[in-house]
Formats: sequence, structure tokens, C-alpha cells
Amino acid sequence: MSGTLLLASASPRRRELLAQLGVCFRVAVVDIDESPGPGEAPRDLVLRLARGKAETALAGSEPGQWVLGADTVVAVGAEILGKPEDATAAATMLERLSGRVHTVHSGLALARSGCATRVDAVRTRVWMRDIAAEEIAAYLATGEPMGKAGAYAIQGRAAAFVRCLAGSYSNVVGLPLFELDAMLRQIPDPPERLAQ
Repeated sequence: MSGTLLLASASPRRRELLAQLGVCFRVAVVDIDESPGPGEAPRDLVLRLARGKAETALAGSEPGQWVLGADTVVAVGAEILGKPEDATAAATMLERLSGRVHTVHSGLALARSGCATRVDAVRTRVWMRDIAAEEIAAYLATGEPMGKAGAYAIQGRAAAFVRCLAGSYSNVVGLPLFELDAMLRQIPDPPERLAQ
């Protein structure tokens, strides 16, 4: 075992989800440019950003420590919806998602000095019901859409907007646990886990 995992993310949702796996970890906040490149596909974007976060955080890691980078975006077709800059942008995103199917993409990257970075991408399809303008206004008033990819939190009040999904629920929250657990089980000297 190599001790603790270093989570390269400021997201409280990712911390909560990672804790569900019982993995011993600490947090390192990294700052990288998350802008998509021209014509960059959602899957390619989240893989690039997850790798970038993990490899940036390596500088602050302990010898032999694994670093986890993750990134999540919402996409309607090829259109990427990141985190809204303000309430107007959040309202526009929610109007775009209303009554439609969209896809949530997450990238995962595990990096360690002297090892090739391991990456994986996960996608979940989400069906939203029609959301009335007054419902969007009420949801914006809660503040919940801010800081969330696609301007909604499925684990919060926006659960009432989601008809169904196909794929990983935890991916929509921000960290696909099934796929991450599989990655952690395949690496040499994985991080310690709390006793069950």
C-alpha cells in the first residue's frame, strides 16, 4: 500500500463520493485552464482535463503516492455545457436541457511519478422532463446550480427534473465510483482503504 491518495479537486461532491469507497485521501486544489479546444469532443475534453489535473498535482505528492484527477461536463450532442458563470448562463443551460436527453461525461486519471498515467472516460445519458420557466427561476434562487456542470445537481433539488438515466448515477454527481474502484484495484501499491 502507498498510503493516501491525493485528490486533485476542490469539489466537495468528489470528496463525499470518494469517501464512500473508503479510500484514504487528502485534497490538493489545482488550477488549470478548463476551456475546451476548438471542436474538442466532450470525451476528449474530460480526459485531457483529468490528466492535466492529476499531472499538475503530482508536484505536491509524496514519493510513490497516486494522484487522482477528474473532470465532468454535460453535453447536448457535441455542445459542451460547463459550469455557469452567472445566473443568466445557468438559466440558459437549464432551458437547453429541459425536455431533452443529454450526456454527462467524466474523465478519470491516476498518475504517479515513474508510472504511465492511467485514464478512463465514463458517460451517462440523462432524460430531463420539461422544466417550466417558474421552476427554473425557483431553482436558480436556491443557488444550487452555481458551480455545477450543466447548472444542476442531480443529488439535490434537480432530482425532480430527471425522468431517468442510463449509466452511472455517481458519474452524474461528479465521480463514477464503479469505474474508479476498478481502476484502483488494477494499480500497483493502491492507496489504503479504511477497514469496513
